[in-house]
Amino acid sequence: MATPSTLAVMSESPASRIDSAAVTAAADRLRAAAMQCRPTPPVRDLIGSDDIVAAYAVQRRLADERVAAGATIVGRKIGLTSEAVQKQLGVDRPDFGLLFDDMAYDGGDTVPYSAVLQPRIEAEIAFVLKEDLAGGPLDAAQVRSAIDYATPALEICGSRIQDWDITFGDTVADNASAGAFVLGPVRRNLDQVEPKSVGMQMAINENVVSTGNGAACLGDPITAVVWLARQAREFGEPLRGGQVILSGALGPMRPVRPGDSVTATITGLGKVSVTFGYEGRVRGNQ
Repeated sequence: MATPSTLAVMSESPASRIDSAAVTAAADRLRAAAMQCRPTPPVRDLIGSDDIVAAYAVQRRLADERVAAGATIVGRKIGLTSEAVQKQLGVDRPDFGLLFDDMAYDGGDTVPYSAVLQPRIEAEIAFVLKEDLAGGPLDAAQVRSAIDYATPALEICGSRIQDWDITFGDTVADNASAGAFVLGPVRRNLDQVEPKSVGMQMAINENVVSTGNGAACLGDPITAVVWLARQAREFGEPLRGGQVILSGALGPMRPVRPGDSVTATITGLGKVSVTFGYEGRVRGNQ
C-alpha cells in the first residue's frame, strides 16, 4: 500500500501556493501535542481556517511520519457529514482522515482513557470493502457492489486542539480528529440492511445521550462513501479492498470520562460497546 505521501493534490490544485514553513510549523505543533498528551492552540494562525490544500498537507506529513514509525493504514474516516456540524464550523463539505492499525478495537474492549486526547464518541456505520474503488464512475451502484459488509461502529474522536476550538483547517490538519474506532460483532451485507434507513441510539452508562438515523449522514451513508471514494482517487490513493470505512456520525457526538461504558444500537446491525479505562488495553468479547 502506498504511504500517505502519495496523496498528492491533483495538478490543477494550487499546491505550489502552500507555505511549506507554515505546514512544517503546524505539523510540529500537532506532533508535540500528541507526544506530550497536552492539547495545543489551534493551527489556523499558521495555515488558515479553510485552506484545504495546506490542511491536507499537514495531515499527510504527520501520517507519513506515523507510517515510517511502523503504523499501517487500514482505512479512512469521513467527518463533518452532519449538516448541523457543518453549519457550526461554517463549512459546506465533509472531510476525511486516515485510520491506522493501532487505532482499532473490537466491541467489548476497554480503551485506556489516555489513548485519545479530549475524547468524544459517536455512533456510525462502518463498511469493509471487498474490492478496490479506483476506476469507473465511483457512483452509488459501484460503491454498493464494492462493499463486503456493514457493521456497527463507535468512533472515538479526539482533538489535539485545545478545547476543541476547531475550524475546518484545524480538524483536517489533525487527521480529521480521528482517535480510535470500535467495530461490532455483527456483519451484514447490503441485501440485509439499508444504511439510510437505520435508526441509532447511543447510551453512556445506560443513559441515552444521542439518537439519530442513516439520513443524518449526508442523507445516506452510501453517499458519504461515494464522496470519499472520489476524493481519495483525486488525491492519488484510491480506496482498496479490505479497508475499513467509517462513514460518518448518525447522531450527535458526546464527551466521555474514565470509567464510562458506551453502547450504541443500530437497527439491523445490533450493538457495539466499549468501556473507557484508566490504563492498559484490555481485549474483551461483545
